[in-house]
Amino acid sequence: MTTQTNSQVQIEHQPTQEQLQSLDVFNWSIWTKSVSEFPWTYDDAETCYFLEGEVTVTPDGGEPVSMGKGDLVTFPAGMSCTWKITKAVRKHYSFG
Repeated sequence: MTTQTNSQVQIEHQPTQEQLQSLDVFNWSIWTKSVSEFPWTYDDAETCYFLEGEVTVTPDGGEPVSMGKGDLVTFPAGMSCTWKITKAVRKHYSFG
């Protein structure tokens, strides 16, 4: 398991099943989105676990960060960014 952090986005590549279960990830809601590009601002922190897909998220004024299937990702509250989905996304997510 490796963790990648830029100044805003934290990504854990291939977290363990135990870690996912301790966070109760598999009971979180599921969000899906087809290939697209759109701006987004996080009112609350979001943690998500990608079941499918590939995305590049570029924080406003920051460096692009790539993520996808098998990644556990945390976005901070207040971050504005652009999502570029290159492979349709299906993810569990939790705010707060």
